[in-house]
Amino acid sequence: MRFNEPYGASRCPRLTVMSGPELFSRPRRFGRGAALTLVFASVLATGVATGSWSAEGSKSEERPAGSATGGGHEDVRDAAAEAMADGKSPTQAAEEAVSRSGDRWGAVYSQGEYKEFEQELDGQYTGVGLWARRTADGRIEVSKVGSGSPAAHAGVRPGDRLRTVDGRPVTGRPVTEVVSLLRGEHAGTAVRLGLTRGTRAWTETLRRANLATEPVTVSRLPGGTVLIKVAAFTKGSGDRVRSAVRDAPHGDGVLLDLRGNSGGLVAEAVTAASAFFDGGLVATYDVRGRQRALHAERGGDTSRPVVALVDSGTMSAAELLTGALQDRGRAVVVGSRTFGKGSVQMPSRLPDGSVAELTVGHYRTPTGRAVDGRGITPDLEAEEGARQRAETVLSGLGDPS
Repeated sequence: MRFNEPYGASRCPRLTVMSGPELFSRPRRFGRGAALTLVFASVLATGVATGSWSAEGSKSEERPAGSATGGGHEDVRDAAAEAMADGKSPTQAAEEAVSRSGDRWGAVYSQGEYKEFEQELDGQYTGVGLWARRTADGRIEVSKVGSGSPAAHAGVRPGDRLRTVDGRPVTGRPVTEVVSLLRGEHAGTAVRLGLTRGTRAWTETLRRANLATEPVTVSRLPGGTVLIKVAAFTKGSGDRVRSAVRDAPHGDGVLLDLRGNSGGLVAEAVTAASAFFDGGLVATYDVRGRQRALHAERGGDTSRPVVALVDSGTMSAAELLTGALQDRGRAVVVGSRTFGKGSVQMPSRLPDGSVAELTVGHYRTPTGRAVDGRGITPDLEAEEGARQRAETVLSGLGDPS
């Protein structure tokens, strides 16, 4: 995602998981408050919103944003329309209606926020190029600096501690909240960081820039293992996973690292699944009681040994992929229980151009397991040294030939 603290550390106290860059977190509007949740928390609906939701390469029958139907969406739209007619804020009225609905993942976005959301799914974001994590003592630590980013040009390094953002202390705050402070709607805007490195403390003013993410990175580990780290399922990430598996030398095992992956486009997760399956079921889902299925494309590598590495920051579309690999016996899953976000949201355009997303269904793994609120339990549970355990398991799976 990396972090995963949608509503604060007390809800999800996974304190040392590495975060993604500013792309993967921002405040979502819920009710009248500004409760924090992950930007990809509603990603199962994003394929609908962007026309990218597909099964076996074809578009689903779901309608695009602005034409969703159903009591929940109608109630929210009606509340927004009445507020607009009365000269009140339709967005605030919609937020209040979503809050009353009790929908945990419901949210209302302004036009600008939703446009930014769609840009993020293209792998673009506005920020300073920092990845961050929250350590066990509640401090915020820089875990990675994007090459060529404003942070890199300013000399910020991994391991630096972030004390303040624009004068606001960040120690003890959820990483999602800290990252949202780093973000900005416009390139060129300034953000002032208070940093420490050892005994040195200083302040650095950075200018935000339009940056691109690297959702999939591929590297080779000693012994021939191919490490594929998927940070998020943005556009094109599924094909990159397929290419990495296809190009790996015969017999080399794949360590698929989904830790901190807070989701993305479901179509991309299905494409990634196609790297490991020769067709077949990836997941089922329902939309207002109507059952649908997502299938992998044929032609994937079905014999190469695979270990999937997960943690409490693995959620949504990443859980969908994990569940398919586990249920169909295609990978050994190592790590800690995943987040448990398996609900489907659909967007609806409101009269003032803002967008409401409400839950309309849930998805299940190929064997029918529900994920929402439960997560996926790894085959081998490990937190400390999870990657080393995963590599050991992978080495024990042997040459498939």
